[in-house]
Amino acid sequence: MKDLVVGMGEALWDMLPEGKKIGGAPANFAYHVKQFGLDSCVISAVGNDELGNEIISNFDNKHLCHNIERVAYPTGTVQVEIDQAGVPQYDIKENVAWDNIPYTAKIERLAEQTRAVCFGSLAQRNVVSRNTINRFLDAMPDRPDNLIVFDVNLRQGFYNKEILCNSMERCNILKINDEELITVSRMFGYPGIDLQDKCWILLGKYNLKMLILTCGINGSYVFTPGNVSFQPTPKVEVADTVGAGDSFTAAFISSILRGLSVSEAHRKAVETSAYVCTQAGAMPVLPDSITK
Repeated sequence: MKDLVVGMGEALWDMLPEGKKIGGAPANFAYHVKQFGLDSCVISAVGNDELGNEIISNFDNKHLCHNIERVAYPTGTVQVEIDQAGVPQYDIKENVAWDNIPYTAKIERLAEQTRAVCFGSLAQRNVVSRNTINRFLDAMPDRPDNLIVFDVNLRQGFYNKEILCNSMERCNILKINDEELITVSRMFGYPGIDLQDKCWILLGKYNLKMLILTCGINGSYVFTPGNVSFQPTPKVEVADTVGAGDSFTAAFISSILRGLSVSEAHRKAVETSAYVCTQAGAMPVLPDSITK
């Protein structure tokens, strides 16, 4: 494969009220990128257990390329409760397989073929996976058109300023939601300015190509040097919002890689995530009207 698009980090089971569904932001991202016709791969780890077997079988059945290491820790699970507005609340189990992704020769070879990668803060809560992510970024080709996406996902206190700073220095596209932006701006010492000004500060401070800000029902923004794109959030009948943000990222990055403008890619991302909100779970099959 050439110009590979990689989702790197957690692969796990979301234990939803109606039963378990496969999840984890990197897996969701890679799966949706594949639906847009690009070569994608998920890098993670599972345990030597039945839940791990099921994850690998699930990816195989979806024809999703994966590099899933087997490690001596249980496969990750997340207890998900859905509130009346369809918004998920998470209880993420600790010291699990995806906390301990080893850096291998195969992962290094994948890095050398990677054009775009998406990683988050959650998978960096443990030093093993954090080091693997950083070594992967180091091994990527030094190309000006690479897309290195840091998708902030502040969960249960599994983050700190050092991890966030390092990740923002390593990425060239930052994706963050409005609640996360408020938390980050408090940590970084500029809490008293509006959300757009916070975005402009981060864009300049970290020399980013793009900053994506999602604001739930209040729309989303894509900031680039000297310009901003805004898209309202479509009104849809929400089944749940699990994985909607990952599908947004996947659609946006896929569209940019396919040569669409920022505003066109933004529209496609909004359309995709709105559809995912109407479906249960994080990995529905997208209709051709979206992916073509």
